[in-house]
Formats: sequence, structure tokens, C-alpha cells
Amino acid sequence: MTLTMDFGTPLHVPAPARRDRGRRAYNSGLAAEERAVALYRAAGLRLLETRWRGKSGEIDLILDDGGEIVFAEVKQARSHDGAIASLGVAQMRRIHAAASEYLAHCPKGQLSDIRFDLAVVDQAGRCDILEGFFSHF
Repeated sequence: MTLTMDFGTPLHVPAPARRDRGRRAYNSGLAAEERAVALYRAAGLRLLETRWRGKSGEIDLILDDGGEIVFAEVKQARSHDGAIASLGVAQMRRIHAAASEYLAHCPKGQLSDIRFDLAVVDQAGRCDILEGFFSHF
């Protein structure tokens, strides 16, 4: 559907079903992140940032693990395997670039101890943390 404002500029308004899907996906993503944060906190990590955004992209979670900075991507799918498969090479590159931006504001900068984790959540809400899953990249 397209609406036109008084001054002639078209304004795109998503259909209600599309808005509902988007809202559900957003809320589902927040719930998955909350599960991952709970698991990290139970393991003794301290949450530093959620959905941190740099010029290169967004990082879902940034945590402190005893001085090591953990950059975590949270993926939700029907199964853990599906969630793992949804993390692509281009996204890993964006997360690494955004992490580099974040490190520019840290006391040790690029010399900081870091790792990149993948937190996977399945449709039943089970969450697993794959430590260092894409640290090698």
C-alpha cells in the first residue's frame, strides 16, 4: 500500500500482516537474547552492551569474562543446527569490523583479549553458547 502526503511525497506503509511478522520476529529476537544473557550471567560474565551499533554493523551482546571481551551473536531457529547455519561469512566479517570499532574505545584497544561466540536458541527456547565459534575468522 502506498499513501501520498499533502506535499506529494509517497509514503510506504507496510501491510498489517507484514508489520505483525516484523514485530513477532523482533520480540522473538529479544527473547533469544535474554536467554543468552541469562546463561552468560549464570556463568559469571558481566553484560557490557546489548545491540551495540557501530558504522560497520551491530553486535548483539558484548560481555566481560574476567577481562576478556566477548562479542556474541545470537541466532534463533527451529534447531541449533539451523541457527548455526544462519550465520554467514559476510555477517561474521561485519561483526569483526564492528568489534574493531568497539575496541577503539577500550583501554587496551586492539590488544584486548577477545573472543567471538555464537549463542544458538531453538524453537523450544533451549540456548547453547558456542565459545569462540568464529574467533578464528
